[in-house]
Amino acid sequence: MMEVTLLEDQYAIEMLGITKIFPGIIANDDITLQLKKGEIHALLGENGAGKSTLMSVLFGLYQPEKGVIRKDGKEVKIQNPNDANDLGIGMVHQHFKLVECFSVLDNIILGVEPTKNGFLQKKEAREKIMELSEKYGLKVNPDALIEDITVGMQQRTEILKMLYRDNEILIFDEPTAVLTPQEIDELMQIMRNLSKEGKSILFISHKLNEIMAVADRCSVLRKGKYIGTVDVANTTKEELSRMMVGRNVEFAVHKEDKTPGDVILHVENLSVASKIHKNDAVKNVSFEVRSGEIVCIAGIDGNGQTELVYGLTGIEPLKAGTILYKGKDITHASIRERSIDGISHIPEDRHKHGLVLDYSLEDNMILQRYFEPEFTSKGGTLKRANIRSYANRLIEQYDVRSGQGAVTKARSMSGGNQQKAIIARELDKKPDLLIAVQPTRGLDVGAIEYIHKQLVAQRDAGHAVLLVSLELDEVMTVPDRILVMYEGEIVGELDPKTTTAEELGLYMSGAKNNMHAQAGKEETV
Repeated sequence: MMEVTLLEDQYAIEMLGITKIFPGIIANDDITLQLKKGEIHALLGENGAGKSTLMSVLFGLYQPEKGVIRKDGKEVKIQNPNDANDLGIGMVHQHFKLVECFSVLDNIILGVEPTKNGFLQKKEAREKIMELSEKYGLKVNPDALIEDITVGMQQRTEILKMLYRDNEILIFDEPTAVLTPQEIDELMQIMRNLSKEGKSILFISHKLNEIMAVADRCSVLRKGKYIGTVDVANTTKEELSRMMVGRNVEFAVHKEDKTPGDVILHVENLSVASKIHKNDAVKNVSFEVRSGEIVCIAGIDGNGQTELVYGLTGIEPLKAGTILYKGKDITHASIRERSIDGISHIPEDRHKHGLVLDYSLEDNMILQRYFEPEFTSKGGTLKRANIRSYANRLIEQYDVRSGQGAVTKARSMSGGNQQKAIIARELDKKPDLLIAVQPTRGLDVGAIEYIHKQLVAQRDAGHAVLLVSLELDEVMTVPDRILVMYEGEIVGELDPKTTTAEELGLYMSGAKNNMHAQAGKEETV
């Protein structure tokens, strides 16, 4: 009996025999997960394997059909997130739970507002937040509105929200999906520091490099079932990927050398205003993308990439500049006109610009094409059988997993499968220009391998691809040319075959700039 008590006592959290069922799918099938005190425990699995569902059960967002949860060896009931917070459990969600019209400060203190005699005391809260942000390198502007800040800054707000509550069990659901390489390194260090302070961390990730770098142990789920737990020090990336997808995964991106063709996209002196400061977010940017090439816009998050894409796709108006697409001026064209002309857009924020979350999967698949004769009769009636058939083809081709197939509400799907649905829709249009913003965000290694092959296939078919990526591995292996953005300007053009990650990092941080040097040479000539 004494031994059992000691064994239980080493676990901060135990989830024993957890089963969670949704219509048409067993999301968690008798899963057991044990988190040791002070450890960083990774949870690995394909998109839709049940990782986020399991963590949502622990955080009180879902109630399991079967199973028990123990904290420090004692059984606990977690009916809602308030119960979880009372037990010292905090969670940074994959899709952030922030109030868009509130400030960063108000979001962090929401639910635990400091008051005195019934009045809100923000001064102390601000001091604590600034102290935490300084300590952990999570610099934020406490007065900025959530709707005006980058996805990376929203991520930091979520982490600070958890640290502000002094939680001791920290759940990170895909925390690095929106961070730059430098920010990821900083976050890894933050996680190590937190675990040294005695905090216990559950870390959901698809990124094997991160798991190998920071986790003590890793538990693997596949299609809702528990596959096993391994000590990270005694395993390899290849072994983890085999456990996760059930087959060997190709990590390298293979593409043949190809000579680009005609200019598809010509951008000249483009400027886009910023919503959060007086300076322009994009400043006088010019570049071209040709048929049969992949051009990557690289840079640290928040350096104008988002606004550049908004300008190119018509989401935001331009302050100045011209956009030519296949020789045609589309500077003032509507989003629909650009779409019909053959431009596809995989957006950065899949919820805001990619999906209508309360529509079915099949209706999301035809969002930009519902008016075509294939899907709508002359009388304006939707051809439901055609829509279902079309959606089913894409679901099968792109392995989009959902509980009820084509009729599944998009909101109920895992983040990675939502992403796959958007990619299926945008690629199936066979666009002459594909603008892909972080297309592999939140995807597992098997899906990343597939999407990279699709991007290369687009290029090999003679289409133009403009890739915007924060993933260093992706930036170095997928494109034919790299353009680096820093503070709204393109500061470097690099060849991925000849550059290094270190050189790329210097351009991304603003320490190097070869565009001004080239411009100087041209003026001299």
